[in-house]
Amino acid sequence: MLTLVRSELYRMATIRSSWVSIALFGAVTAAAGVVDADWWALFAGIGAFGISVMTVTQHFQHRTAALLYLARPQRFTVLLAQVVTTVVISWLVAAVSGVTVVSKWGTWTYYHALVAVPIMAVFGAALAAVVRRSVWLLSGFGVWFVIVEGVAGQFKYPLPMTSYLDASRGDAFGIEIFLVWAVAALAVAAVALRRDLSGD
Repeated sequence: MLTLVRSELYRMATIRSSWVSIALFGAVTAAAGVVDADWWALFAGIGAFGISVMTVTQHFQHRTAALLYLARPQRFTVLLAQVVTTVVISWLVAAVSGVTVVSKWGTWTYYHALVAVPIMAVFGAALAAVVRRSVWLLSGFGVWFVIVEGVAGQFKYPLPMTSYLDASRGDAFGIEIFLVWAVAALAVAAVALRRDLSGD
C-alpha cells in the first residue's frame, strides 16, 4: 500500500498536468478566501473533488490502468492507495490556501473545512473509479451542483454538496451525512472495479 501511495505521489509530481492542476486549484481557492470564508470552503471542496477525479481517471485515460491492475491484482487496494494520495494532497492544498481565510476571516470555517475536504476527496475518488472519465464526471458534477442542488433543492436537502457545505460550516449532522455519501460511493466503486477495462 505504501509503495502504491509513493508511486501515485511521484506520478502527480512528475506529470505536468497534475501539478499544474493542483497549483491552479490552490491559487483559485486562496483567491476565494480573500472574498469570503464560505467561498473558500466551497472552492476547497471543488478543488479536492477535481484533484481526486483527475488522479484516478488519468489511469484510465492514459491506458495505464490495465498495467497497474496486472501488477497489483487487488484492485480495491489500488483504489485505497489513490484515495489516500488524494486525501493527503487535497488536505495540503486546502491547508495552504486557507492562509488567506485565517488572516482575514478567522479559523472557524478553516478548521471545519479541513475536516470536510478529505471526505470530499474520498467521495471524488470513488466516483471517478465508477465513471472513469474525468470530463463526464466533472461536467455532471457541475450540472448536479447548479441545477439539482442549487436551483431545484435550494441547498436544503442532504445531498452531497449541500452536506459538504454544511460540514464545512461546522454542522455535525452535515459531516455525518457527507460521510454516508462518501462510504456509499466507495462501496459502489468496490463493485464497479470488477468491470472490464476493454471499453475504457
